[in-house]
Amino acid sequence: MTKLLALTIGIACGIVPLHGHAASPSPVVKSEFVFQHAPFPSAHASSIVETADGLLATWFGGTRERNPDVGIWISRELKGKWQPPVEVANGVQPPSGDGRAERFPCWNPVLFQPTAGPLMLFYKVGPSPSKWRGLVKTSNDNGATWSDAIKLPAGMLGPIKDKPIELSNGDVLCPSSTEDHGWRVHFERFRKLDGPWTSTGPLNGAEVSLIQPTVLKLGGDKLLALARSKQTRIFQAASSDLGKTWSSFEMTSLPNPSSGIDAVTLADGRHLLVYNHTVKGRTPLNLAVSAHGEKWQAALVLESEPGEYSYPAIIQTRDRMVHISYTWKRQLIKHVVVDPGRLEAQDFVDGAWPPSVARAARHAGGN
Repeated sequence: MTKLLALTIGIACGIVPLHGHAASPSPVVKSEFVFQHAPFPSAHASSIVETADGLLATWFGGTRERNPDVGIWISRELKGKWQPPVEVANGVQPPSGDGRAERFPCWNPVLFQPTAGPLMLFYKVGPSPSKWRGLVKTSNDNGATWSDAIKLPAGMLGPIKDKPIELSNGDVLCPSSTEDHGWRVHFERFRKLDGPWTSTGPLNGAEVSLIQPTVLKLGGDKLLALARSKQTRIFQAASSDLGKTWSSFEMTSLPNPSSGIDAVTLADGRHLLVYNHTVKGRTPLNLAVSAHGEKWQAALVLESEPGEYSYPAIIQTRDRMVHISYTWKRQLIKHVVVDPGRLEAQDFVDGAWPPSVARAARHAGGN
């Protein structure tokens, strides 16, 4: 790690609540890096989950994205302290006829803990997103050890970036997408990991490019999906039958610079969305809130300085705290804890982030 990076890590985080009054407690409970030293220079695409032992984070790390040395890494949080990163999967292939073993890069790990059954770690292996395949590993000890890689059923990729959701009927719904014939969203479903899987098939055509959906629960059998696009906006679609069928995807007013997003439905019924509120670049990184999934309001600026802050993951833990992990300048994975009870929502101003927040962000500085 360079001296400049070490110095940068030590500077104040610059996370800016919506209203920066001294009398108002900040919604940010903690802001930290999952690791500061690692045997790889580049890290990206994190996922986070709560286990009986504490938090568990994963990401892909290596020389750089697409390089064959990129593997899947994890870190366990034990007694409030993140443990050193450990590589738990790589893309080494079985030896071919000439005895040589080829290696492909790994991509986009996703953690999921169902109500019953082992912890799951989904990931992809392949030379590119258009040619990757889906695999999964399981753990019966909260991520301390992992099974061998299990290939998903033919044609299935699993959750492509964002976490699955467990439905009221016991099914697990995986938000997924493909990039081999353009960017297309679909949803996969299973009840038991080794049981039958089904898929909706593509839900958008060539006229709009969508990948990496995330899913919110609106109550009853109603779901809302939000997706990344190449059209400078986040798109959404709704389902009234627990994700078996979906409406057409429609453009929202929220900007998207063709970068990953994630969302979560809170225990109190509100919804949170983490995304880059811009049409170009991957800063700032923002948190928006919605009461019903229809209207979004500004809530928190996570990052505002130059650099890449991207591919967020968001969950709510049993203590009702919200945990967000994300890529920090392609070098580190950052972890932020937010108290959702302290969030103050404010309307956007002609689609832009409220000026008061922008002023606060500039004044606060940052990483």
